[in-house]
Amino acid sequence: MMDRFIAMRVFVDVVDLGSLTAAANKLDISRAMATRYIASLEKAFGTRLLQRTSRSLGLTGTGSEILSYCRQILALNEDIGAVIGSKRTEPHGLIRIASSLSFGQSYLAEAMRRYAALHPGVCVEMVLKDQSVNLVEQRLDLAIQVGDKLEPGVISRQLSRCTSVVCAAPDYLARRGVPQRPEALSEHNCLNHTRFGKNWHFRPTSTNGTKTTFDAVEVSGNFAANDSMVLLHAALAGDGIVHLPAFTTQAYLRSGALVRLFADYTLPTLGVYALYSSRKYLPTNTRTLLDFLVDDMSEKQ
Repeated sequence: MMDRFIAMRVFVDVVDLGSLTAAANKLDISRAMATRYIASLEKAFGTRLLQRTSRSLGLTGTGSEILSYCRQILALNEDIGAVIGSKRTEPHGLIRIASSLSFGQSYLAEAMRRYAALHPGVCVEMVLKDQSVNLVEQRLDLAIQVGDKLEPGVISRQLSRCTSVVCAAPDYLARRGVPQRPEALSEHNCLNHTRFGKNWHFRPTSTNGTKTTFDAVEVSGNFAANDSMVLLHAALAGDGIVHLPAFTTQAYLRSGALVRLFADYTLPTLGVYALYSSRKYLPTNTRTLLDFLVDDMSEKQ
């Protein structure tokens, strides 16, 4: 069993470091020994894990799937060792987390800096992209999604609910006037996120829960995009009124660079979810990061 654990550690390090030699040096074994450990693991699982040529080394499709389980088994083994040693397991090693560009730049980067400061043994790698991610293939511990349309069967934990705001730059409002009611948006240039379509939704806050539905207000404008940061910069330039998640606008609302509109109205919220590959044997790194993000985001609301 110990040989199996060592073989898994060799396999994980070979993938992370990109070569057998680098993994062998890290583990203080010979390259030949590292090769034998990989071969023993492939024999035990009855499948090839790595595609090896004279110039490159990469995961097979099955190897990519097995890699995730090897990481979980090694993490669980470390947690058991910590319990036996009567000490709390401290997060350590590499944590890879993905999110959209806007969420990563507006909130997650600073949050991960705080997390790393709390856990000096951790090394954080952020992957920012607006396309869907494959947790196993991209060797991600977590991916953050803003929005309630989750893929069927995905393993997730809700971190928070994200409010939205409608706002504009003081320069735009000085030129075009300040709309007092959402219906007045028809007279303004609205910078539209393609997620919301042509309708923005509002509900008077004063209804105190007696009204649960949102009224749709049709908007129009000369600029639309599928990225919040693009729309944010257009709003800051005074190009129009924008509807954005609150996490992208908070700093600019505090500084006065943007002015919030319709404070007496409530807008629909979006779920913020952490996605991960397995519900069982959650590694210490993943578990503590999840708990940190839940607490941190609740403080920011």
